[in-house]
Parts: sequence; C-alpha cells; structure tokens
Amino acid sequence: MDSHMDLIQEQEQAMNNIRNKLALLPDLSGCYLMKNREGTIIYVGKAKVLKNRVRSYFTGSHDGKTQRLVADIRDFEYIVTASNMEALILECNLIKTHQPKYNVLLKDDKTFPYIKITNEPHPRLEVTRRILKDKAKYFGPYPNAFAAQQTKKLLDRMYPLRKCKVMPKEVCLYYHMGQCLAPCEFEVPQQSYDEIKQEISKFLSGGHEEIKKDLQRKMEEAAEDLYFERAKELRDQIINIDALMEKQKITMADAKDRDVFGFAVDKGWMCVQILYMRQGKMIERHASVFPFYGEPYNDFMSYVTQYYSENPAMPQEIMLPVEEMIADEPTDVNDQAIDHAEEAGLDSSDRVAEEGTAYAVQTTEQSIQQAEAANASVVEGANEPSGQAENSEQADPSSSAAALQQWLGVKVLIPRRGLKKQMTTMAQDNARVSLDEKFRLIERDEERTSKAAGNLGQAIGLESLERIEAFDNSNIQGTNPVSAMVVFIDGKPARKEYRKYKVRTVEGSDDYGTMREVIRRRYERVVKENLPMPDLIVVDGGKGQISAATDVLENELGLFIPVCGLVKDSKHRTSQLMVGDPAEPVNLARDSQEFYLLQRIQDEVHRFAITFHREQRGKSMITSQLDSIPGIGDKRRKLLLKHFGSLKKIREASVDDFRQLGIGDKLAKQILEALKEE
Repeated sequence: MDSHMDLIQEQEQAMNNIRNKLALLPDLSGCYLMKNREGTIIYVGKAKVLKNRVRSYFTGSHDGKTQRLVADIRDFEYIVTASNMEALILECNLIKTHQPKYNVLLKDDKTFPYIKITNEPHPRLEVTRRILKDKAKYFGPYPNAFAAQQTKKLLDRMYPLRKCKVMPKEVCLYYHMGQCLAPCEFEVPQQSYDEIKQEISKFLSGGHEEIKKDLQRKMEEAAEDLYFERAKELRDQIINIDALMEKQKITMADAKDRDVFGFAVDKGWMCVQILYMRQGKMIERHASVFPFYGEPYNDFMSYVTQYYSENPAMPQEIMLPVEEMIADEPTDVNDQAIDHAEEAGLDSSDRVAEEGTAYAVQTTEQSIQQAEAANASVVEGANEPSGQAENSEQADPSSSAAALQQWLGVKVLIPRRGLKKQMTTMAQDNARVSLDEKFRLIERDEERTSKAAGNLGQAIGLESLERIEAFDNSNIQGTNPVSAMVVFIDGKPARKEYRKYKVRTVEGSDDYGTMREVIRRRYERVVKENLPMPDLIVVDGGKGQISAATDVLENELGLFIPVCGLVKDSKHRTSQLMVGDPAEPVNLARDSQEFYLLQRIQDEVHRFAITFHREQRGKSMITSQLDSIPGIGDKRRKLLLKHFGSLKKIREASVDDFRQLGIGDKLAKQILEALKEE
C-alpha cells in the first residue's frame, strides 16, 4: 500500500514539474526528448512548433498506443533548431544515439546489401551491408542479398577484376577462364582498372542497354572472324543480362531511378512498403512491419529519414504518399492487437521480405502506359503552403518532404494524380495487404495453437488443458547439473514464468534424483505462495522420470497433477508421449498439430536448460582456472573478474594493470604465466 502511495505521489510531482516546463516552451521548431522515471530517453520527436506539439501529449484523450507512451513519461527536454530540416536531421541522430523504446528503429542487423567496388590498388567487387568512408563506390541498396549476389555474379563473369580477398602467389582458375587479370603475376595498368570500373559503374547505374548493344556488336564481330567460342561467351553474357532484367514488372516512360514509399497502419502496427524503380522499371520491393506509438505520418517520416541517413546510393527521385490509408480502431482493439502480436513473436525489429505475396494492385505495363501523364506536386521548399494550420499536431507532408529534399539533395515528390500517384497508391495498397496478411497469420496460428492444446488434453483424458509446465535436466558427466522449467499457456510460451534451477542435493549424473529435487522445490513454492497450478506437468523422459515426479507430488506434497513424459528416438527427436503410472504410450499422429505442440514444448525446455548449463559451465571453468593459481582466493578472484570483466582481458593485461588492485608484480606475473599456459 505504501509503495502504491509513493508511486502516486511521484507521478503527481512529475506532472507538476512537467506543467511548469510546458509553460516555458517556445514557439519554435526543434526536437523533444521524453524521459521515464529512471531518466532514460524513451521517445524522440520533432515539431514545427514545440509549444503545441509537446503540450498535446498531456492534454486531451489519446488512443491506447499513445497512452502507453504518456504513462511512462516523467520528464522531457527539448532542443531548438533553426529550421525544419535541422529538426529532421537532429531527430534521426538522436534516435540512432539513444535507441528509444517507443521510436521506430532501423536495426543495424537489418541493413540492406550494397555492391561495392573497393578502393584498392587492385580493386574487386563485393556485396556488403556496412557503409564505410573508404572512398569505395557503393551501388544499391538491394532489397535482399540474393538480388545483390545475382548481380555481382553476372558482373564477375563480364569484368575481369580480382576475385581473391588475399592476393595468391600464382594465377588461379579465374585467370584461365578470362575472369581475372591476374595482378598476382602480371602488372595491370591503372587505365585498365579505370575502364573496367567505369563500365561496371555504368551498368549498375542503369546503363545496361548500352552495354548490351556493345556486347552484341562484339559478338557479331567475333562470329564474322570465326571466333565462335568467344561469340558464344558474349551471347551468354547478353542472355544473362536479359534474365536479370526480365524480373522487372512495371515500366515508366522515362528512365529514372526512384524509390516509391507507401505505408499503412492498423491495430497499433505500421507497415512501410518500398518499391524500387531503376531505369524507369520496378525491379523489387521491400516491406517492414513494426509497432508505432506516435503520430502515423511522423513515425513514417522517421523511418524514411533513418533509411537514408547512411545510404550512399541515392535515387534520382523519392516518391512519398499523402497522409492516408490509416485505419481508425478503438483503443482497446489497439492494445489487444499489440499484445497478441508481441506474444506471437512480432517485435519491433521484425522485417518481412515479401517475395511471395501477391500485389494488391495488379497493374500491368500496358495499363500503366495508357494512364495519363504523370503529374506530381514537386516539393521545392520548406515554405510552400501546406494547407494545414501552423500549429497542427500532425506532420505536414509537404514541409516534411521539403526538409527531406533539402537535406538529401534529391527531388522529393508527393504525387497527386497520374501515373506517379498510381505508383504511391500501389505501395500503399501493398502495405495494407502485408499488414492484413500478418495479422491473419497471427490469428490463424493462435487458433491452431489453442485448438491443438485442447485436442491434446482430450487425448490425455483431461477436461481442460490451459497451463502446461515442462522440465528438463542438463549436465555433462554429472558436472554442473542444472534443470529448467518452461510454461505454456493455451499452447503459447509464457516466457516471464520460465524458471532455472541449480541442483543442490544431487551429485553426479542422477537424472531421477535431479527430477525429484526440482519437482519438490517448484511445487513446494507453488503451494506456499498460492501460485497457479498447472493442468499438466511434462518431464523429459519415460517411465522412470514420470514415476519420480509423481511420487514427490502425491506422497510428499499431496498434489494430484497429471504427469506425462516425452521420449526421444535415436536421433534425439520427440518420438512418443507417455502418460500415467505405470506409464503407457498415447497414440498421436506424427503430422498432427498436437504432436507439433509437444515438439515445440520439448525443444523449448531443452534449449532453455542447455543455455543455462552452458552459462554455469563457463563460469565454473573461469573459476577453476583462477583458483588453481597459488595466492588467488575467492576474494581476489571476484575482484579480478569484476575489474577486468573476463578471463581473456586478464590474460591480455600487463603487470602494471594489476597494481591498482593491490596485487604485486610477482603475483601478477604468476597469474599471467598460469593463464598463458592454460
């Protein structure tokens, strides 16, 4: 009760502080940083008028997702900028620096692949996701690694750049195939490299038609001179170029490189769809799905800004949608959808490369060419009238696009009609289809999982089967014995209720004894603390493990909970379900959802137990290595690990590094010598 009152007082004090600061907000553009009770930045936003935007969080009503954000805010800061463009750049930098919980984040491990011509004396081609300031040439981004690798493979056949990462001592097969100039053995003039790099740059910048014509001419000349093998090689290169470009779906009259964006929101989630058009043709697309907590268009623009913040290969045009395709959902539906999606494993870093999803708008090349000429509203400057009030809480698409154009130096359009409007509409429609598909998959999986749990209960003879608790033991020849428990509710893992156990009373490899100890410890606590009782207990093993668990439950604790065992085959895969005492097998079809649920449970508890065992084994190995050194006791061992962080860092330390811990030079040398011997 006291803690609850303290929390209320803390919230009231924080709100008083916030109200005082709100009165001092300026009528200027800038960025604001929302903080939680620990002072951690949880949200970063930008505004044309800081005073109006920040106040809007603490006045009026909000939907469920914004309420989540506002409930965590205890303080805020703001930074004034000179223009909307500066606010755009600052917001992007702050998000990348602080990784706020409620912002749309482009994760580093989800960066796009590029093709790179290295800046070396003997350059080569490579596919990379890391953009470095190394004076190399980058082309892309490509929507997936396969597209980038296929393009590189074609270029490797056409242009004889070095293929080896490390220069070999003699020529390799690539030289004999005519795909390498062999700089390892022959001197290659810089002019040859410059010509090849220029040709590759032309190809990757969309000049493949010109290169095709040149190859066609060379093929005909080779055929006239009766060099038929060379003519065949050139013909194959032309076929490969055609095959690579054949995947393009949609053509526009000009030959510009464009990125076309669309987005859709529903149930607290956003999908951003990017259509990649190169040389006027649509070649690929990419979709990203993530939860959002701010205003839809603000968070969409935040995604676009982060996307281009480290993109060295800019298109000639960026096409953005108008603010539309937003589903109006009740607050409680939003909250439930976010919860369901998070339970189903859809987190904020979830990205969907939708190669197989059908396009929502099946626009053919013929119908597009018959459409009226493109007519887009070109954003020329940040001062263009937006049609919205200056103090609007919503993002102004025109001013946001103007700021993006000013920052990137690339034309940014918001098409209003014509062919370009059709393209952004297509991106919007595909974003909607992707989002709907994702939720349908979640709902279908939930329905299947819940049904599988019910059917499994019927097969065992239970009226209801909601809560399952599963156990697994792990040790290596009796060392570092541990056990783990996982919980499944309605067929889905409840990870907050997982538990780990260090085995205390059992020595050596005694699986039955370990099972008895862990079952006793778990359900003594369940009874004592009045925790939820499981409908079924699952143990890893057969009759012996079932009997050990049942004996403890019934004869020591007076609990009558059904226990079943999962038996594995010779390949360590789930083979059979056994129930009862004495245990009898239950016939389940190997391809049924019930059997698949059991496999998931057994795999999950095994993974959890093995991970815990590896942690303990690693710690014990470090402990034993340090304990074996004369003069190192428990106190000094803890001091060393706390100061250096790991055994590797201790091994790499110098004698001087030990002095600040009060360890003399003689003992420091003994420690280093002992660890180096290990």
